[in-house]
Amino acid sequence: MPEYPTSPSAPAASGPAGAAVPAARPSPGTSGPVVGFDLDMTLIDSRPGIGAAYRVLAAETGVPIDVDLVVSRLGLPLETELAAWYPADQVPDVAARYRELYPGTAITPSLALPGAAEALKAVRAHGGRSLVVTAKYEEHARLHLDHLGLRADLVVGGLWAEAKGVALREQGASVYVGDHLGDVRGARAAGAFSVAVATGGCTPAELRDAGADVVLAGLAEFPAWLTEFAG
Repeated sequence: MPEYPTSPSAPAASGPAGAAVPAARPSPGTSGPVVGFDLDMTLIDSRPGIGAAYRVLAAETGVPIDVDLVVSRLGLPLETELAAWYPADQVPDVAARYRELYPGTAITPSLALPGAAEALKAVRAHGGRSLVVTAKYEEHARLHLDHLGLRADLVVGGLWAEAKGVALREQGASVYVGDHLGDVRGARAAGAFSVAVATGGCTPAELRDAGADVVLAGLAEFPAWLTEFAG
């Protein structure tokens, strides 16, 4: 069984120079917690869809891509992953083509992870707001959520690691949930409580070592954790 912290006070995070970062302020008019969620491998299993998009891209460009490796390490920005397979000067054009291919190849095969809908509903049940803050292209993130019937109050795309902290802080998020070490860094940058889920490519030990405040096996455990956190 996971150990649930009993205090809803998020510890101060450290900025780039090691200075304490104050916790994000609650959003005006919100009586419950403001909770941010990552998308890939946190709310959705996008490996089948992303794999399909990369296979089409590889076929079109004639560049061999180890798709199994790519989908094993989801969470990195698109351009960072493409730089492992294409020369730097080709990455912008290849990224643009990938984004063109994505809606027709990646949305339908991707699935909601167990507990995703229930986690979002739990935030609403506590009178809070849910945010999806992701490195994924925002339009594609919205397509995924709409296709799977997952409802969030706000979707912000194109942000990675500490940059996620900017959006989280602006929205007054007190919790950020993600599967990647970069998600932990984003939570800490926002002064938010870092909830890690071991559903992606990072191990529980790696997530704890990165500074996650709690590590859950998956989102199915999140509603119970939120009840204790908000209580």
